[in-house]
Amino acid sequence: MFDRAFFERPAVEVAPDLLGAVLRHTTEDGTVGVRITEVEAYIGQGVDPGSHAFRGKTARNASMFGEPGHLYCYFTYGMHVCANIVCSPDGVASGCLIRAGEIVEGIELARWRRTTSKTDRDLAQGPARLVVALGISLSDDGSDLFAPPFSLERAAAPVEHLSGPRTGLAGGADLPWRFWIPGESSVSPYKRHPKA
Repeated sequence: MFDRAFFERPAVEVAPDLLGAVLRHTTEDGTVGVRITEVEAYIGQGVDPGSHAFRGKTARNASMFGEPGHLYCYFTYGMHVCANIVCSPDGVASGCLIRAGEIVEGIELARWRRTTSKTDRDLAQGPARLVVALGISLSDDGSDLFAPPFSLERAAAPVEHLSGPRTGLAGGADLPWRFWIPGESSVSPYKRHPKA
């Protein structure tokens, strides 16, 4: 199992160690568990231009500056919620965006939530789809992953992974801070941000 100290490291160190972990969320409808297959690391204030914390603390990103091992959830593109796991010591912003995963528990509930999915492999393929499959909403921002209704179970052994540029970013686009399990069909396709 994870402990709080595991997340007191920078997101770039934590991110590859999250691969293979199982994140569970329980609601009144039931429990869905996702085995994490892809993550992206974001470092904080003044360091990483791709990070929401680059320009400092705001009402939107406050959870990213909080205690590690909590969720930082945000609304994007006027329609989607995405979820990050907060890393680094309290007061230092960094986080791991959970980009994709494989449903390993509660697949019927995940299918019910993700009615537009054509196959099971894309139920949690991409950060917005993953959040919907897990039943996470913006109201879960700041939630502690060490307390119900969430749990996070570490992989039994380190998982082989690859790394490369983060997807769809303008700032910090070439930093190799996207990590994924090779050969996993749930990993989302890479998209380079269009140049202005």
